[in-house]
Amino acid sequence: MDEHTQVNLANWESRVPIHATSTAYGLQRFVDHPRHLSGVVAWDAPHLGDLRGKRVVHVQCHIGTDTLSLARLGAEVTGVDFSPAALEVARDLSERAGPHVRYVHAAVDEIPAALPETFDLVYTGVGAINWLPSIARWARIVAGLLAPGGRLYLREGHPMLGTIDDERDDDLLVVTYPYFETEEPSEWVSEVTYTGDDARLESPVAREWAHGLAETVQAVLDAGLTLTRLEEHTELEWQFLDGMVPTGDGRWALSHGRERLPLMFTLEAVKPG
Repeated sequence: MDEHTQVNLANWESRVPIHATSTAYGLQRFVDHPRHLSGVVAWDAPHLGDLRGKRVVHVQCHIGTDTLSLARLGAEVTGVDFSPAALEVARDLSERAGPHVRYVHAAVDEIPAALPETFDLVYTGVGAINWLPSIARWARIVAGLLAPGGRLYLREGHPMLGTIDDERDDDLLVVTYPYFETEEPSEWVSEVTYTGDDARLESPVAREWAHGLAETVQAVLDAGLTLTRLEEHTELEWQFLDGMVPTGDGRWALSHGRERLPLMFTLEAVKPG
């Protein structure tokens, strides 16, 4: 495991106990309500189609709320993550709330060795690919996970959003950070995690990489997949800027001039069969 991955693993391990008790993830809701879905999967569900009996792998699954939600849509789900602490929480949630989810401990680069089988759907939730240094390598791994006719579903923060200075106290959208993939990551230090809880992280350093939209699309094409959908969104799963306002469906948007900046994108692609 290289230094960057070690730093990020320590960061995510320190987030797990906070996320496991945070109202933002709301693990108890899954236990109390057998049909409850995460907000992320509920938003994606109309595009995912009928998952009953489908073999689904959720890459970078964290503590498993989205993973369990996919299983509740009828899929046979495998979750993969590099954090042992996250997988411990995810397994416990699956046992307490059901249905069963298989979890595999592996970093993304280790997936080909850890998962030799193929799947009908590869699902990647919001806030995943920014932790990976090479979008081309990620796309090849994803393509290898898919059976002929299988589908990739990726919804992610828009790379243009990642360029914006989020510490300004005015309404200006100022491009400050990289848009294109760089060899070295950007390093961030934050004492708290994104859930809004006050608890301090024991490992506050994180390293992330940008991946331009065209870079991501081309990586998917070069990996042999056929693009079937590409959509940009004016909503986001979290409040990135202080001036963002809630949309009423659990997401956030610019308070005005929403046409100025894409906040998320969805990409779907199929492996030719």
